[in-house]
Amino acid sequence: MKSKEFKMPAFGVGPIYVIICLILTSVGIYLHIKGYLYQGELREGKIFFIIIGTILILLGIYLWLQAVIVEKINKSVKEKKLITSGIYSLVRNPVYSAFIFIFTGILLLTANYFLLILPFFFWAFLTILMKNTEEKWLKNEFGKEYEIYLKEVNRVIPWFRRKSK
Repeated sequence: MKSKEFKMPAFGVGPIYVIICLILTSVGIYLHIKGYLYQGELREGKIFFIIIGTILILLGIYLWLQAVIVEKINKSVKEKKLITSGIYSLVRNPVYSAFIFIFTGILLLTANYFLLILPFFFWAFLTILMKNTEEKWLKNEFGKEYEIYLKEVNRVIPWFRRKSK
């Protein structure tokens, strides 16, 4: 029996999450540019950070395109369909993962060790947010089907699907 107690908004908690992470990323870059974080700047090996940062940004764009354009997540939310195929078979929240990867990639481009604390905050914040909002809403809406999906697919980091017992 489905309860009307929880109603998931069309965009979930995405706007809140993305805006907060964008603000933190912007503040971090501002502090870096202004020289407040100069002690964390890498003197040598910046190219490694730049390459990894660029790869993460491209991976984030790919995840976003797969979720929004290919899998048409907005249409599925309106139709109240649970997507578990395509990119959603590798990660439960590819749109949020995309933003984590993009923001982390941007931070890596600064080659500043101090800013590397932010991706851990992004991950922890998303985990807490998802457990207390969207995951509850989706369990309420899709029941056992979603609970099985939870056990098989990672929340944020894309990985091969593991079969539940």
